[in-house]
Amino acid sequence: MRQPSFRPAYRALGALAYEGARVSVAVVDIATGESVFAVDERIVLPTASIGKILLLIEVSARLTDRTVSDYSIADRTAHDAVADSGLWQHLQAPAFPIADLAALVGATSDNLATNVLLRQVGLDAVRSRTERLGLVRTALLDRVRDVRGPDDAPQLSVGSTAELAWLFQALANGHIIDPTTSQRVLSWLSLNADLSMVASAFGRDPLAHRGVEHNTWMVNKTGTDAGVRSEAGILRGPRAGVAYAVSVHFDDSDLPRRLRVMDALRALGLDLLEFVH
Repeated sequence: MRQPSFRPAYRALGALAYEGARVSVAVVDIATGESVFAVDERIVLPTASIGKILLLIEVSARLTDRTVSDYSIADRTAHDAVADSGLWQHLQAPAFPIADLAALVGATSDNLATNVLLRQVGLDAVRSRTERLGLVRTALLDRVRDVRGPDDAPQLSVGSTAELAWLFQALANGHIIDPTTSQRVLSWLSLNADLSMVASAFGRDPLAHRGVEHNTWMVNKTGTDAGVRSEAGILRGPRAGVAYAVSVHFDDSDLPRRLRVMDALRALGLDLLEFVH
């Protein structure tokens, strides 16, 4: 297999760092776990909705051990209400099965569904599961809030790209709890409609990309907040398969800065695509 250069991604991400952004990247070979490309991969940065993966793992584990049924119904309450990402806040249905809520989180990073699931399983259980997985720099810190006050966690989630890339590699290999639990989480994430960052380079339909196309397969989860762009996922091709994670924490004070971040993330995606092909 040819050795990757990742020079375009390195230049684009390096330019962001030169402007003052904090940048972290980790890319590992799925089969071997060997590092393919890395930049400050062990630092901890805000990851916005990326941390919802940890909630999905806890929910999937409970479905596997049958402490929760796929068809258990969860109601939304006024306390769960939150804006921004997701569909449920725009729907009339007052309740959904647990598995459907997880699918909403996977598909649209649904904030309301996230809060209802967190109320069902408990943030402490998610934290405990995270620790048992061996993650020490990655965590879901809080429920989703429209406004974060002085007594709230400053971020929804934080993480290191080294741990997030490992997490996706472990999911791909069926090592998160067990193959059934891992595959269920990947199935939910395969619905993700946000292909605006790294995955914008993969040429997939944002609303229908669960299968293999042009000898590639992908799954991803993104995180977006003011000054935060983060993505982690898997990309398989005819030459290789990689698990990747990237986080950028930047001054989101004007549109050109934001667009430079998005361009750099796409540059990483193009390098990933070249590597697996």
